[in-house]
Amino acid sequence: MPHKLILLDGSAFLFRAYFSTLKQNLSNQEGFPTGAIFGVINAIKRLQNQYPQAKLIAIFDAKGKNFRHDIYPQYKAHRKPAEDDLIIQIEPLYEIIQAMGFHFICVSGVEADDVIATLSRCADQNNIKTMIASGDKDLMQLVSPNISQLDMKGGIYDRQNVIEKMGVAPEKILDLLALTGDSADNIPGVPSVGPKTAVKWLELYKGLEGIKNNAHEIKGKVGEKLRDNFELLDLSHRLVKLKFDVELPCNILDNEPGQDNVKLASLYQQYGFSMWHRQLGDVAGASVDNSSPEQSENPEPDVSPALDLTKDYSRTTVVDESVFSQMLTRLKNAKHFVFDLETNSLDYMNAQIVGWVFLIETDSFYIPVAHDYLDAPKQLNFKQVMQALAPILEDDSIGKIGQNLKYDAHILANYKIDLNGIVDDTMVKSYVLNSVATRHNMDDLAEYYLNHQTISFSDVAGKGKKQITFNQVSLEIASPYACEDVIVTDLLNKTLDDQIAQYPKLVKLYQRVELPMVKVLVKMERNGVKLDAQALGVQQIDIKSQMQSIQTQAYELAGEMFNLESPKQIQQILFSEEGLGLEAKKKTPKGAPSTNEEALKLLDHPLVDLILSYRTLTKLNSTYLEALPKQIDTHTKRLHTSYHQAVTATGRLSSSNPNLQNIPIRSEQGARIRGSFIASEGNVIIAADYSQIELRIMAHISQDVNLLQAFKDDQDVHSATAATMFRVLAGDVTSEQRRRAKAINFGLIYGMSAFGLAKQINVSRTEAKEYIEAYFENYPGVADYMEDTRESAKIQEYVETVMGRRLYLPQINAKNKMLQQHALRTAINAPMQGSSADIIKLAMLDVAQWIGANNTDIKMIMQVHDELVFEVKADKADEFADKIKSLMEGAYALDIPLKVDVGMGDSWQQAH
Repeated sequence: MPHKLILLDGSAFLFRAYFSTLKQNLSNQEGFPTGAIFGVINAIKRLQNQYPQAKLIAIFDAKGKNFRHDIYPQYKAHRKPAEDDLIIQIEPLYEIIQAMGFHFICVSGVEADDVIATLSRCADQNNIKTMIASGDKDLMQLVSPNISQLDMKGGIYDRQNVIEKMGVAPEKILDLLALTGDSADNIPGVPSVGPKTAVKWLELYKGLEGIKNNAHEIKGKVGEKLRDNFELLDLSHRLVKLKFDVELPCNILDNEPGQDNVKLASLYQQYGFSMWHRQLGDVAGASVDNSSPEQSENPEPDVSPALDLTKDYSRTTVVDESVFSQMLTRLKNAKHFVFDLETNSLDYMNAQIVGWVFLIETDSFYIPVAHDYLDAPKQLNFKQVMQALAPILEDDSIGKIGQNLKYDAHILANYKIDLNGIVDDTMVKSYVLNSVATRHNMDDLAEYYLNHQTISFSDVAGKGKKQITFNQVSLEIASPYACEDVIVTDLLNKTLDDQIAQYPKLVKLYQRVELPMVKVLVKMERNGVKLDAQALGVQQIDIKSQMQSIQTQAYELAGEMFNLESPKQIQQILFSEEGLGLEAKKKTPKGAPSTNEEALKLLDHPLVDLILSYRTLTKLNSTYLEALPKQIDTHTKRLHTSYHQAVTATGRLSSSNPNLQNIPIRSEQGARIRGSFIASEGNVIIAADYSQIELRIMAHISQDVNLLQAFKDDQDVHSATAATMFRVLAGDVTSEQRRRAKAINFGLIYGMSAFGLAKQINVSRTEAKEYIEAYFENYPGVADYMEDTRESAKIQEYVETVMGRRLYLPQINAKNKMLQQHALRTAINAPMQGSSADIIKLAMLDVAQWIGANNTDIKMIMQVHDELVFEVKADKADEFADKIKSLMEGAYALDIPLKVDVGMGDSWQQAH
């Protein structure tokens, strides 16, 4: 039986929507914040689309205190007041929900949970299939055969799912929460009783009364705390218990109030929701006639359907040779088309094609070739389709448009097809337009730019352990999903085209740098790097021996054995009265002593030093020594990372599987790991690293005379800074003075404060402040640049790189001072980081063009931070090193020369 009723926990959705859209800084033309409104309404629209036959009731917490505050005045006492930007969105949100035609309930003196409980019981008694849309675990106690819960991530909880997640059945959730308490609501529970203990007791004693009656049997301190806190347990039970008798202003069996399109159109327009305004269509000119209960016993909600953005596109599943032939002719004659592949894996080196997807003008086609589920219909011949399409895909004169075409280019390369003619990539274009507006996958882009909810992969293939590969998805489900991909890509591309056209610098950056980078990254990723797995194995034996030694020392200092990887056990050892009784320097959000790295570094104790050393070794072991050998490709015998072009805010590339950016540079163990990245026989590794590129960019942007001169004279800039700061001759600068000058040179371009500098170089804050003042006295242009940048960033809400890349700062004018200060620091550094990213990408393009397509004597194999790494024929290493250095230093003309340090050796480490 389908769901007939959805009870929306509006307050939960409101807070989630507010915080999840903060970075997007959504507002209307007048600057009125709209992120929370957008998030909640978008969630409601999604529920409408998923459950079109269900009646939705939106339930919100009322202002002020409720009956639980009378029971316990400290209830929710530690919660911070809601931010002003959230508060002012509440009333407009209520207006929009009511104008959309939904029942809206907000009852004083109780909470939304109590209203939901009352409605749920009524629905249950009337055998109405109901879904509670909320992530609140308190509401799981309401789950029954008729009532399920939908969490914020789309997971549905019936009785069995509740048991799997919480460890107890729905009817025991109340007892469980009474025992454990809830720090978010300041419900005390029984001290020291966590979920595992509570579940164990409930299984053993069947409920709270059984636990209390048998409390004398429970040993240890936790038993004492239980016996000493029966009153707290009873209080917590009363606070967690839901009301089922709230007097409600409406009956859930009534008709919907009816959508008021005139008011809704006005509200959408007022708050800048232009897409939703358009979706109302022609009906926005008149209100809907509200029907009465007498007109229909089971009336359907009178809600105007959302405008289907894809309705003008055709969808064809191509299983007939004549249809394929006609499509092929159109592809050959097309100026450009949208292209996508459906595959059986995300592993780009080994994924296989399951189906081809094309969009020509407004006609989409899915050509399945490898769906092999039981009773799958006959499909076109795999090889014949590929042979027919290959010349078109390799034709540079026919434009290809896609979303993340790097992946598709890899898959084609697995079949020896070279994808040419890439003219647009919506992922890359969105990233260039605004790197921080949204994530740049198709689902998020469609929602952000089109207000369109796409069919997700989990919708067609399932989730978790039950997820199937695409070749197992039936054609009836696979084809609409596949066709939607190219249709949405086309819609996105047109929308992004209109927006990016307003910024000529960004168009140039996109067309001349980012789009050509796609093919360069494909080539570099496929080249991969050779890994000495045996050397990593030897290193792992050494590290495990060190870890064992540290464990032994730690046990001796603690006086007992404990798990050095358990935050809870470390808390007990370091901070409890039974342990060392150290004073915690930082607390977790729940008020417990923090054991994260930052907090532990503030403590002065040899056991803490051992714990930190153990963590470092554990991370190196799990992240690199164990993981790297497993990631060697079975066919190429090389390691192939994935470079991400649209992740970092600044334009830098990131990498994953493995993440090459985070291998420690300065530590001995990190150096050994880099030593395992080796050249094949007859080859050597060349590493070419931009020297102090961000400082050079700072000199160029700030136009500080002294800094420019230092670089023009090829001075050691850190010694030059030290000489001017400490008023000594360059030849008399001590190593300590140089170290401090280096910390300032790099620290200030990252927005470091006097406090941060003092901590880094171990001096007083006063002394650090004096160093900074001396620095700015000698480099006044840098001080002026920083001040001007802060002021312009507040006005523009973005900064730019030397190539005009815009780095948006949505929190630069935030009311939250911490967010604002972080944005101000970012404003100083982002032009340096972003410009560095632009320059090394230009260098990669120049080097790739010089190498050419079929040069087997040299491969570009890695890009890490400001460094390019190559594998080259040993007898040509000197020649190639000179050419690489020349190309990289000439990639972009600053007012001072770029400098590249080049090294070579049998391994990446030796090349340094």
